[in-house]
Amino acid sequence: MPATPAWPPASTPRLFVDLPLGPDAVPVIDGPAAHYLLNVMRMKAGDPILLFDNISGEWLAVVADAAKRQLTLRIERQTKAIEQVPDLWLCFAPVKKARLDWIIEKATELGVARLQPVITERTIVERVKRERLEAQIVEACEQCGRTALPTLAEPIKLPQLLKDWPADRALLFADEAGGVPLAKVGAPAPAAILTGPEGGFTDKERDMLIAHTAVRRIALGPRILRAETAAIAAIGVWMAQNGDWSGT
Repeated sequence: MPATPAWPPASTPRLFVDLPLGPDAVPVIDGPAAHYLLNVMRMKAGDPILLFDNISGEWLAVVADAAKRQLTLRIERQTKAIEQVPDLWLCFAPVKKARLDWIIEKATELGVARLQPVITERTIVERVKRERLEAQIVEACEQCGRTALPTLAEPIKLPQLLKDWPADRALLFADEAGGVPLAKVGAPAPAAILTGPEGGFTDKERDMLIAHTAVRRIALGPRILRAETAAIAAIGVWMAQNGDWSGT
C-alpha cells in the first residue's frame, strides 16, 4: 500500500501573524504576505499554512477563501506550544548593514532571548533601523521554527548598560585581548554575551568592563574573529553547554 502523505507537508508555508490565535480565530492575511502566498506560492482554498503569534504557539490553518488580494484562513489545530528559549542575551555593537542583518538572523535561529544593540566608542553604525531588524527577526523565526520572537531592545551606550546591569546575570565579555576560553567558563542562564565593533573595544572600555562585578572575560579561540563571527561563535558554544542544545 502507498504511504499516507504527511500532513501538513514539509513544504507548508510558515507565517508570523501579529494577532492572537486560537481555535475560534479567523485570521485574514493581506498586504505583502498575501501577495507572496497568492502569487508566488500559488495558494488556494484548502491549502495548509502554519501560523505563530508569539503568544500561544504554532497553529495549523487552511485557506478558507483566496481572494485577489487577501486570504481568509480557518484554524484546524495547535501544532506547538509556545517555546521557552534559554535565557541568553546577545549584547552587540552594531556593524555595517549586511553583517548586522547576519547577526540578527543567525542569533535568532540559534535561540537567543534578547538582542541588545550597544553603542561603544568605536561603533560606526549608531543608528539602527528597527523596522528592518524586526523584519529580519520575523523572517528568521518563520524559517527556523521558533514560536517566540526574541526581544529587540533599544540601543544603549556601554556605560549605561553596565550601570543598569542586573546583578544575577553573568556578562561574558568577548575580549580580543584574551580571557578564559568560553568552553571552560561555567555561566548558565541567566547570562549574556557582549561583542564589540569592527575596531574592538578601547582600553578605557576594557578597564570599565573588567572592573564590573558581573563581567567575565572570555576568549574565542586563537584567531582574530570579525565582530559578527565572534557573536555567533559565542552563542553556539554557550548553547552547547548551557542552552537547549545540551540535552540536559
